[in-house]
Amino acid sequence: MTDTKVSDNRAKQSSAIPIERYMEIRSASGPSFSYDDQTMYFLSTMTGMNQVWSLTDGISWPRQVSFFPDRVMAVSASPTDDRLVINADQGGSENAQLFMTDSQGVNVVDLSCDSAHIFNFASWSPDGRYFSYTSNQRNGRAFDVYLYDVEAKTHTPVHQSDFTNRAGRFHPSGTSILMSRHYSNLNNDLFLVNIMSGETKLLTPHDGEASYAQGQFSPDGRFLYILSDYESEFTRVARIRLADLEMTWLTADEWDAENLSLSPDGRYLAFTKNEDGTSRLFVARLSESDTMADDGPTLVSVDDLPDTPVGVIAEIRFARTTPKLALTLSAPSAGVDIWTLDVATRVLLRTTFAASSGVPQNAFVTPQLIHYPSFDGLSIPAYYYLPQGVEGPYSVVVYVHGGPESQSRNGFNAVIQYFVNQGYAVLVPNVRGSSGYGRTYVHLDDVQKRMDSVHDLAMCVDWLVQHGNAKRDAIAVMGGSYGGFMVLAAVTHYADLWAAGVDTVGIANLRTFIENTSPYRRHLRECEYGTIEDDGEFFDAISPIHHVDNIKAPMMVIHGANDPRVPIDEAEQIVAALKARQHPVNYLRFEDEGHGIVKLANRIVSNGQIAAFLKQYLGNGAGASAQS
Repeated sequence: MTDTKVSDNRAKQSSAIPIERYMEIRSASGPSFSYDDQTMYFLSTMTGMNQVWSLTDGISWPRQVSFFPDRVMAVSASPTDDRLVINADQGGSENAQLFMTDSQGVNVVDLSCDSAHIFNFASWSPDGRYFSYTSNQRNGRAFDVYLYDVEAKTHTPVHQSDFTNRAGRFHPSGTSILMSRHYSNLNNDLFLVNIMSGETKLLTPHDGEASYAQGQFSPDGRFLYILSDYESEFTRVARIRLADLEMTWLTADEWDAENLSLSPDGRYLAFTKNEDGTSRLFVARLSESDTMADDGPTLVSVDDLPDTPVGVIAEIRFARTTPKLALTLSAPSAGVDIWTLDVATRVLLRTTFAASSGVPQNAFVTPQLIHYPSFDGLSIPAYYYLPQGVEGPYSVVVYVHGGPESQSRNGFNAVIQYFVNQGYAVLVPNVRGSSGYGRTYVHLDDVQKRMDSVHDLAMCVDWLVQHGNAKRDAIAVMGGSYGGFMVLAAVTHYADLWAAGVDTVGIANLRTFIENTSPYRRHLRECEYGTIEDDGEFFDAISPIHHVDNIKAPMMVIHGANDPRVPIDEAEQIVAALKARQHPVNYLRFEDEGHGIVKLANRIVSNGQIAAFLKQYLGNGAGASAQS
């Protein structure tokens, strides 16, 4: 039994390829073009955690722009001059602050100066005079919409209400802003807010649940392109005519459309589709008569282009003056980097090579997409990673995503790749309640149905033993955030299945989690989990903290002291209960982290110790015996 308080230590793990090398694999993401398209700004972990970097035409090597002591969360370049707005927090608090600088990054001005609250950048006005943002500074709970005047250096509230509001793009006229009001994570409305009068116009009247996201105005301001699942099973591309709010569907109701981007001249509309966890990119040429069905004009799909890794596409963004589309591609075979598509020539090129460091790419493993039956016959999709050159039988790590309204995708994960390199097979399931498989599937774990998803997780063991060449006595379960809750629920309610459990920033007690999560998050979480008033007895009945006596698997618990989502008391509760029973538990508490471990030194420590823990209780990968 160990208990470690960690600030800036480093762990050494001996292996075929050391843990340090995997944690040193860099990434590049979040492209933003300068006003003249000569420079692309992006985020990269080349120094160990996200900072702002730039690539300028004619210069092949990127340049670091920001030098914050903690991570940068976003960057956006002005559409008219040499200004950047940067979002960054401290110590994993998620209280994003607004900073302004220029392309040199030497003079950095803190515009928010309030580390106790959140300031999320939204968008620039067409003339570059203003930018919009949302903040909970008024009462800590509701998010209001503000304008910052970059010349007068003033902050002006545009809309205040007791909701979770998020600012969007400016209307091309510059007189109003798109605003999203969220009632739950899956239900919201869009409004047009006049920046002078504050008057709001509802654009998406609806009954029941519907999501409306990523609104993009046509250059003439007559149309709004959006992603929505209104009266649909999946999220689709749609167009709203602002004059009468008539909505026209532009894609079919199959798989989720994601990542919408309209070129500044209005000629091209790009989006992706999430097809069973893998992305396909589409680019459509628009005209007034286009319906843009999937068989419509000028559609380009990334997987039809040569030498393009298959993976997950995010953050697609057009350049300002040319038909060039930048995107972040996360691929199991290539890491996470920015690629650029020339729409006219259909040439897709890798623009950054951050992920080329650390580990040879031929060591990366691409997973198999499998499906296994659950207790009620429901088919559960999952990705299965097998170590190269090893026949098994395998020790297995079952890796559970957070959310719960999230999805494990066919992208790059350095931790998974490391464990596979060590000889473990890794199964990554998308149990019921996961997003990406339609409206019905995502609601199958709501409130009183919570434990059905845990049952789905338990059912993967049968598939692993019968079809996955797994050793039944060497299967561990590992996850973070809601995935941490799933780990704790699995080892308490299905105790005989697991040889070890790893819980990172997980929920041990649903009642105390709902009580203590940050005020601005509580009402959104209650829509998914239920309320203490109505469901408190159910929380107590299923919460892992009340079933600790059932746990047989040795446990590892990891948490950040500054976590605003799942307060560290959740970890302290489960660790104290395990210690009181003399149960094997390794505990890592990071004083400078929040909801997840992001700093390089801390990732080396945490994942190195997880590897040692798994080796102790599962053995050294395929063919080895557990040493417990």
